[in-house]
Amino acid sequence: MKRRSYLLALPLLWLLAAPRARAQEYVRPAADLDRLVQELFAEIQSDQVPYEDLYETLLQYYQTPLNLNTASREELRGLLLFSEAQISSLLEHRQRHGGLLSLYELQSIQGFDLRTIYRVSPFAAVQPNASGSRAPLWQRMAREDNNALFVRYERVLQGRKGYSAADSSGGRLPSRYLGSPDKLMVRYRVSHARDFSFGLTAEKDAGEPLVWSPSSRRYGADFYSAHMLLQERGKLKTLALGDYQLQFGQGLLLSSGLQVGKGAETITTIRRSSLGVRAYSSLLESTFFRGAAATVALAPTIRATAFLSRKRIDANVQAATDSLARFDEFSSGFLLTGFHRTANELADRQALRETIGGGNVTYTSRSGHLSLGLTGVNTSFDKPVQRQPELYNRYEFLGRENLAVGAHYSYVVRNFLLFGETARSTGGGLGSVNGVLASLATNVDAALLYRHYDRDFHTLYGNALSENTRNINESGLYAGLKVRPLARWEVSAYYDQFWFPWLKYQVSAPSLGYDWLVRLAFTPSKTSLLYAQFRTRVKEYDARNPVGRRVGVPVPVARHSMLLFYDTSPTLGLSLRTRVQGTRYREDGGPLRTGYVLAQDASVVVGRHLRLSGRYALFDTDDYDTRQYVFEQDVLYAFSIPALYGRGTRLYGIAEVKCTRHLTLWLRYAETHYRHQQTIGSGLEEIQGPRRGEVKVQARYKF
Repeated sequence: MKRRSYLLALPLLWLLAAPRARAQEYVRPAADLDRLVQELFAEIQSDQVPYEDLYETLLQYYQTPLNLNTASREELRGLLLFSEAQISSLLEHRQRHGGLLSLYELQSIQGFDLRTIYRVSPFAAVQPNASGSRAPLWQRMAREDNNALFVRYERVLQGRKGYSAADSSGGRLPSRYLGSPDKLMVRYRVSHARDFSFGLTAEKDAGEPLVWSPSSRRYGADFYSAHMLLQERGKLKTLALGDYQLQFGQGLLLSSGLQVGKGAETITTIRRSSLGVRAYSSLLESTFFRGAAATVALAPTIRATAFLSRKRIDANVQAATDSLARFDEFSSGFLLTGFHRTANELADRQALRETIGGGNVTYTSRSGHLSLGLTGVNTSFDKPVQRQPELYNRYEFLGRENLAVGAHYSYVVRNFLLFGETARSTGGGLGSVNGVLASLATNVDAALLYRHYDRDFHTLYGNALSENTRNINESGLYAGLKVRPLARWEVSAYYDQFWFPWLKYQVSAPSLGYDWLVRLAFTPSKTSLLYAQFRTRVKEYDARNPVGRRVGVPVPVARHSMLLFYDTSPTLGLSLRTRVQGTRYREDGGPLRTGYVLAQDASVVVGRHLRLSGRYALFDTDDYDTRQYVFEQDVLYAFSIPALYGRGTRLYGIAEVKCTRHLTLWLRYAETHYRHQQTIGSGLEEIQGPRRGEVKVQARYKF
């Protein structure tokens, strides 16, 4: 009775339920991924972030919500929306009072506010513990709601140079795309949290040909992915066949999924979660393993994982021209774009065979406060890897095989979480990341993290916190703070100082830099959000000479960014968002360059079967260095973050139509209009004229 009385004391949480929901019924709101991206990712001015993997993970949480009655501490951390103090309070509440009866009950737990509950509500659920015998797997699959087939078509409407007829009048046939400008995707997936997941994906990018040629490993579509994942079968906790991902410790050796890094969420996103083996269903063609993986419970507190992956990856393979060369044939590097449109790109397709094997053993105390683990990963290639003979490549991975071994830990004591991971790779290079999260008061959270990656530390599937795109040649100290001084107000900030002890691409000497961010957010009502954000990043790059070429003298390059964002819903069916963001960019002693974007979004629900969304944006940047990235709404399971540079307008519109209970259609049109330009893009992507229009159509059939 005491627990049920909590429900009667929480009338404000009716905002999470349908208007006519009964006392203990709960209807999950639709996932507002656009708003969540704004809050978590902040202003990410980079084209090297794995957006698709991030977006895919958020959607999977929405499709198979996390059960708050059974989720472990690591699984709760993996959602990134709970602070460590909130996780401890929830687990303590479960231990004292049993499972939650409703999501409404969260407000009775210390540390949970309405903003947190509203953010997490689309991705979490309250369900009783499964008990008794299960129905056969095929029956559970047939009854599963998360069971759907997607078909998507995309195309740029304007003609591009790569699709035009080749002109051989100059005596040399120029390069052209070998396929049509159509992009096609077919995806089927059925899954249930902590039970099973089956999926199959086929994709053809624009410009790639549809060819059936088994001798060249081409079977129609350019990319296929399939997986089968079974969970919680007694001592067998996870079995994955086909494509999968791995995530252990702080991601120093194995990392995947929702890895945000530095952003407006200054506390929870800097630590990683040991989620183990995960199904893979994204369209990225280089961030997964292909083979088998299994996790077993050796004891109630010990789990062991073993995995084996064998697949072909894209690489540029060359023959040595010097008879005294170390290798007769070698790869100069890995290609991660996934494009196979031209003859040269097809020559590099699946040119290198990669074999990866390893495992992890993790001890977790019964309370969940202490976790210790060991990880080993051995990677081998059928041809040696040898980078281009540039000085900055001197300590890069060389040869056929790389063995990396590491240890990770996490420990909760009072209001502190201590965590870290240290690893060593072939050749002796060390990598280490260690941090602490602290709840200094009910309204104050802090974070501190130190990282060090040797210049000869090699981890091919790691993604621990770093300024570089890889965990190599870097040391840094990160400090984050989040304060809620008043109800509805929140201030978050971080400062990150980093050093690079060896040379880098476009940096001909050891260098350093710093990065800081401050955000002030105000939530005037449950349907409104207003924030202002300021960010400065200073890094050293080789200076440019008067003709724009870089010379070997590193100088500081500063990027100052500003972002104003307002989100409101005047009515239940209408949502409005306004964004203003700008950048000031300057190389040491050089001219100041600027760029800005002003964007207005609107979304309206028309009846029960139609939703319309759109944006109109103005942008003006001096050059590509001041380009602006702005997250756009897209069809389900797709994302769009275009780089806007030059001067012009950007608009898009989306119609979502629920045709029947099973069939939903999406239609999206987007157009960028450049002012004072007669061509768009360069090389094979060049378009004659000032406009670039894109159309996208998607259908989903739920079984």
